[in-house]
Amino acid sequence: MAASKMVMASLTAFRPLTCAASTSTSYPGRLAPYPPDLIKWVRREGGFVHEAVKIAQDSSFGFGLVASEEIPKGSELIVLPEHVPLRFGSLESEGGDGGLDSVIVNLARHVPEELWAMKLGLKLLQERAKTGSFWWPYISSLPETFNIPIFFPGEDIKNLQYAPLLYQVNKRCRFLLDFEQEVKCALENLKPNDHPFGGQAIDASSLGWAMSAVSSRAFRLYGKKLSGEINNDVPMMLPLIDMCNHSFKPNAIILQDQDDRDVTMLVKVVAETGIKQNDCLVLNYGCLNNDLFLLDYGFVIPSNPYDCIELKYDGALLDAASMAAGVSSPNFSAPSPWQKEILCQLKLDGEAPLLKVCLGGSELVDGRLLAALRVVLASDMETVQKLDLDKLKSISVEAPLGIANELAAFRTIIALCVIALGHFPTKIMEDESLLQKGVSDSTQLAIQFRIEKKSVIIDVMRDLTRRVKLLASKETATAQG
Repeated sequence: MAASKMVMASLTAFRPLTCAASTSTSYPGRLAPYPPDLIKWVRREGGFVHEAVKIAQDSSFGFGLVASEEIPKGSELIVLPEHVPLRFGSLESEGGDGGLDSVIVNLARHVPEELWAMKLGLKLLQERAKTGSFWWPYISSLPETFNIPIFFPGEDIKNLQYAPLLYQVNKRCRFLLDFEQEVKCALENLKPNDHPFGGQAIDASSLGWAMSAVSSRAFRLYGKKLSGEINNDVPMMLPLIDMCNHSFKPNAIILQDQDDRDVTMLVKVVAETGIKQNDCLVLNYGCLNNDLFLLDYGFVIPSNPYDCIELKYDGALLDAASMAAGVSSPNFSAPSPWQKEILCQLKLDGEAPLLKVCLGGSELVDGRLLAALRVVLASDMETVQKLDLDKLKSISVEAPLGIANELAAFRTIIALCVIALGHFPTKIMEDESLLQKGVSDSTQLAIQFRIEKKSVIIDVMRDLTRRVKLLASKETATAQG
């Protein structure tokens, strides 16, 4: 039934693809002022929605799903049949309109894998342009704008104050501008009937809207089982399900079941805990840092346990940090041959090194960075070579090379944190003062983001300072004993 409806879709009329940048409105409007009832549409298409699941305005995230009454653990909340999720290429083997338009398929080949959302975004734009699209009841309920960094004013991009995120934002903006030209070239000589977007021009703004809609709402699931195997990692937009907001303590979970009667795949949301009346339905989007939450979803998690800061492993910087910490004659810039050999094993030296290391998150200190510090600050080659890399990388293995070595390593990291904190132009107190004055939504997000990054650094310093005090007291006790 769904496929036959799509055949009837007409490209002679269209819905405008013009996309405005994000505004100061906390909850942007939806594409249609009065979109069709999404719950009724899912049920009409053979899906299931628990009678207690309702769409409501959420105080934190805008529209979301709420329980109108208590729901027991294990209850099915939403079930989508296979034809309802929107995915790139989902029609190629399912009849319908004969597969994705070849122009879109060719354009998708120009999209780098890390920006996978743009591939599905092309399909989303095509369906948005169609009059009579099967997915219009879903698409019409999508936000008209997204408050994410690619749509921030230039000043608020600067306000992020964090080089790794600035790099990602600029990279995405450059891609959209370049891809706009690719799309224009692909569309310029097409006949009206062959145009995948109903004759409409596609610009960087509409491409950005589509990429943002997908990155903020799609789930990477698996497709059909073919010959006993599973096609893994298929991005899908899941109508209604994607209105569940995020929590690291979710009360619901996404499952995929195969209907053995006709070998189709059902996507389900099931209550992972008992859900109380008026509780929001929340899923865990993943153990992500605030960079990804802001880039892809447009929000920042306060005290995010998975947030971290990125640093580059740099010998000169580590020498400076070590000297500031009181370590005499550090040699990170010129490690001895045996130390260099271990650094190569850690991929911090040699050919094609991976120099990005992190502080914060679940590890507290990147294992490769900690191992490198312990090794380069050590003088006894034989003692080091007796230990395997896993022990050297683990912060839970206390002082594997002795207390003096561990103190030097931790103090170096604390000094590194001080240097990293100094790279931010403002202090947390200044940021908090700015927030109290009242600022635009994009400015508020940028300030909240940089506050969280500085807080990560401070938390690492506090934790390591505590460890240093404990180790120093042990060293003193040993000396006195």
